[in-house]
Amino acid sequence: MNKSNNTGILEKLVNTVMGVKSLNQQRSSNTLIATTQELDIRAVLVYTLGTILQILVMIVVLLFMEKLVMLIDNNSYFPNWLSTILTGLFLALLSIRSRIFSLLDNTRSRQTYDQVIRPRWSPPPLAFPIVWMIIAVLRVISSVLVWQQMNHQFLVLPLILFVVHLALGDTWNTIFTVERRLGAAVPVVILGPWLSAVMVTAIYWRTNYVAGMTLSFSCVWLTLAAVLVFRIWQLNGSEPLYPLKLTLLEK
Repeated sequence: MNKSNNTGILEKLVNTVMGVKSLNQQRSSNTLIATTQELDIRAVLVYTLGTILQILVMIVVLLFMEKLVMLIDNNSYFPNWLSTILTGLFLALLSIRSRIFSLLDNTRSRQTYDQVIRPRWSPPPLAFPIVWMIIAVLRVISSVLVWQQMNHQFLVLPLILFVVHLALGDTWNTIFTVERRLGAAVPVVILGPWLSAVMVTAIYWRTNYVAGMTLSFSCVWLTLAAVLVFRIWQLNGSEPLYPLKLTLLEK
């Protein structure tokens, strides 16, 4: 009984930190289904524009942070460690809640993962927010190391690629978790989160090898995630690998 209670408390804590909604917190009055094999051009445009706008907004935020940190570093009134603490908190916010800068619906939930057919080797639902918490910590550590290596600058290629990676991950979440487009999720997870993670890890490694080593775990996890997304697609009908037009039905 105690073990069950402890698991429930852990799950609630992890879901709260990572912003994952449980089934009873989700709006389930409507459902979207694909009734044709027609490409949803509007969805493609929305995903593209939404991702670009999120990247631009986060770059503006990087510029703001650079000006703020510069002000702190150049003022002898502030302690030397203050800018590092502030940067760590900012990068933690980006790593855990980058979706606050997205115009797309980026609700984190387990609904899609719980309802689709999954391979036997698939991780339990609770594993995902726990692993992403660990990855968030590793992202903060590695990004702070890069920031220090780049003389406290934010508008540098490694950190810009980092926010691009975060935005691509948020867009994939919209496609897979929110809209349940299992076919479109396959190429997007490979060309988006996975490929950008490899690129960010490589440039972090070139900038500071410890940062690259720290971030490399995310590439391992995203490789597993990409394979899992592919298998889920196969097991659930292998719909076309592009966003289909969806029809909204009232339950």
